Amino acid sequence: MRKQASYDFYLILATTVVLAAISAICVWAMFYFKMAQIHEMAPAVKVAWQNRMNTIVAPFIIGLIVLLGICVPKRLLPTVWLNRFAALLVAVAVLASWLAGIKTGLLVILCASLILQLLILVMAIFGSSHLNFEKKGYWSRVGSSLIHLGLVLFILDLFFHRLQTLHLLLFWVTTGATVLGMTFCFYAESIAGLIKRK
Repeated sequence: MRKQASYDFYLILATTVVLAAISAICVWAMFYFKMAQIHEMAPAVKVAWQNRMNTIVAPFIIGLIVLLGICVPKRLLPTVWLNRFAALLVAVAVLASWLAGIKTGLLVILCASLILQLLILVMAIFGSSHLNFEKKGYWSRVGSSLIHLGLVLFILDLFFHRLQTLHLLLFWVTTGATVLGMTFCFYAESIAGLIKRK
């Protein structure tokens, strides 16, 4: 039990650090873009700036995708099988990257995470006892599943932001899943009490 708790702690810590780094880069880039008035410069300068920022943030996005590839299946698998699954997933992603480029390899991980997270959400909604969660309670489990689904869709949206219709769909589904998930997690007892009273 202590090993599982430690494993979860380090996954949460690593995910938090990566998300904090991505947030810091985005906030810094936003202010620098405004102060340096890059939006008023020649198109070539703006493109060079975007490419530079993409290069800086890319390792953190890759790290987050890999962490998701581990965090999501840990709800379904014991630690020993989780390590094997993660190794298999990374091997498939590396093969896909070698055959079709790194973007395809990352999409493989994201799509696998999305499929697994949807399965976990359905199992959580139906109250399955085969899921591994830190917190007990029906609404906390459903809320956590929705938050993770929102995170997977958020990163997936980064790959399709140029496809406006799909981008808007993913954005609103991500927003809805995250807000609903946070509501269920933070107010699980209140929701459970409200349903019991009804």
